[in-house]
Order: sequence, then C-alpha cells, then structure tokens
Amino acid sequence: MEKFVHPMMKYIRPGTEHTTMCPGCGNGIVAHSTLRAIDELGMDMDNFVFVSGIGCSGWIPSPYFNADTLHTTHGRPIAFATGVKLAKPGVNVMVFSGDGDLGAIGGNHFIHAARRNVGLTVLCINNGIYGMTGGQVAPTTPHDVKTTTTPYGNPEREFDLCALAQAAGAPFVARWTTYHAKQLTRSIKKSFNRKGFSFIEVIAQCPVQYGRRAGLGNAVQMMQLYRGNSITIQKAAQMSEKELQGKIIVGEFVEKSED
Repeated sequence: MEKFVHPMMKYIRPGTEHTTMCPGCGNGIVAHSTLRAIDELGMDMDNFVFVSGIGCSGWIPSPYFNADTLHTTHGRPIAFATGVKLAKPGVNVMVFSGDGDLGAIGGNHFIHAARRNVGLTVLCINNGIYGMTGGQVAPTTPHDVKTTTTPYGNPEREFDLCALAQAAGAPFVARWTTYHAKQLTRSIKKSFNRKGFSFIEVIAQCPVQYGRRAGLGNAVQMMQLYRGNSITIQKAAQMSEKELQGKIIVGEFVEKSED
C-alpha cells in the first residue's frame, strides 16, 4: 500500500516531521495555510526569510520550514525582520508572532512598523493566552476569563489588534480564525503581492491552556465556536455593540491601494 505524503511536506525541513505542538493546537492550520499560499503562487522558499519570536507560534517556521529562519528574542521579531528587509529588500520577509509576543512586549515594534509601512507580512496567532509559559493572562484575553494570573477573571478589556494596526496606518489588515483556513490562505497570498506592511490576525485554538481555563472545551468544540460566532465585517456594521459581544469579526478590514 502506497504511503500518503502530505503535499506540503516538500516545504518541511527534513528530520522535523514530528511536531512538538500540543494535540489540537491551531498552529498546524496556520502553517498549512501559509505553505499553501506559497505553493499556489509558485514562490521560491529560497527567497523567503521567516522571523519568529518567543512563544508557541514561534515554532511554526523554526525549525519546521525548510528555509532561512530567525528565531529571535521575546517581542522582537518585527525589529529583526525590519533589519532583514532593509538589508535585502528583494526578499520576502514574513513574521510569525503570538498575541503576547506582539501585543505586549513587542507592541511598540508592531505599531511603528505599521506606521512606517515596512514591507513585511506579519501573522499574529492569537490564542488569547500565554500558552507556552503556563496560561497567564495576555493582552488579548477577554474580559472576565480566568487564567493562572487572573483566578477571579480578567478585570481588563482585551486589545483589538486589528483596530490597533489600522489606527497605526497599516495598509492591509485582516482577521480570520483557524476555521477559515481557505480565507486565510487567500489573505496571505494578497499580502505577498503587496509592497508595504500587511497584518493578519489568526484566532487560533489552544485547548490545553485557553480552552480548558475558559471552559470552551477541546479543539473541535473551539473550532465549532469559531464557526458559530464569526461574523463578517459587513454584518457587524449592522449590529449594536451589545449584539457584537462574544462575536469574532472576520474579513479584510483594510486594503489600501498602493501608490
């Protein structure tokens, strides 16, 4: 019987076929959507540099993608990526960052890269919690959700990273969930065909930390929740603030024409 080989395995570094990701983690879907975008566009992995920070999402390109990668310090992947892009402007530079890595310690790098319109594609894998280090509250943890550092519920409002990117001047801003894998691939393809700063947020399940603590269940139940609670930008515009509570607004928020 012929052994099935995943069509994206040709982009995976030999010897790294067995992942260290937790069962049910959304990172695999993000990795597949990214590689699918590269494959469908016929792009050369040798013309990419993938940059990641500290956190679960940092392990998506490093060590798995068979390409040049920089696994950098916490909160600094955009800073490193900016240096790469300035040194080699013809190279496709893509950043993988988590919501804690990008929205907390890396927040300043994020808003200023958007403001400067640096030619990067930035994927923020938002699982709503610090997943790798024990389940602490993150900038994107929803209000009242219990974590290891907020045992009585998060007293703060969560960051809307897409709104932040838009306010900072990013010319391409999108949000999808791991349920919307095909839409995510299309947005990544669009970002590769643009010259400036592109920001794509991916709401991704973390059943081990966030799902368990927030009472959302396992990976399948979390993705079913994404399917049921996701609404388009157009529909959201017709709803009240009360009606939008608990909803995930998905789509492409900004797509400015290039000069």
